Amino acid sequence: MSMNASADSYPAQHFDALAEVAKTLGHAHRLVLLEHVAQGERAVERLAELSGLSVANTSQHLQHLRRAGFVQTRRDGKRVLYRLGTGPVAQLLAALRGYAEHQRAEIKEIIADSIHQRDRLDGVSVDELLGLLDSGSVVLLDVRPAEEFALGHLPGAVNIPPEQLEGRLADLPADANIVAYCRGPYCVLSSDAVAALQARGLRARRLDVGFPEWKAAGLRVEAA
Repeated sequence: MSMNASADSYPAQHFDALAEVAKTLGHAHRLVLLEHVAQGERAVERLAELSGLSVANTSQHLQHLRRAGFVQTRRDGKRVLYRLGTGPVAQLLAALRGYAEHQRAEIKEIIADSIHQRDRLDGVSVDELLGLLDSGSVVLLDVRPAEEFALGHLPGAVNIPPEQLEGRLADLPADANIVAYCRGPYCVLSSDAVAALQARGLRARRLDVGFPEWKAAGLRVEAA
């Protein structure tokens, strides 16, 4: 089969649809909003505050994302709440981050320190963590802000944001196996927390993924 014949086997509409998806995601503000929505369901006003955009601008970008299926909405009284769409949105965001890390020197420089620190720390895979949870031999430490923890977290996790860690070490058993996690694989909060805990003699490791990836895999989550 010739190369032309192979290319002709794909309908033009297939590439039109892919281009439309790429066009929808081709704005930094929309990617920022998706990252925030991936942490849990939020109203447009809160998303505007988190992203540093006006409510009108935030609403406009969210409508583009909704039409493309990246987010869904539901009404709660007078508020409209946004959550991720039903497709593999979290996986797509992870793939974009991975490609950007591979391809763009600027992004590599931004995350270089966190990657080097992460690589020096002993990571925990999802499969290993599931085994530890079954055996009851692990304490899960969620270092995200309390608001994000309330929207959803791993089962039985303890929420201690980084700025509270020093004052709440007593909340973590001295003989515990601690696994820390945060917003995603490149979130430095968990790496910083693990380094701080290890410096104090505690057994701490970081989860290889974050809450959005855990949830996207269909694993059990809890909410406050």
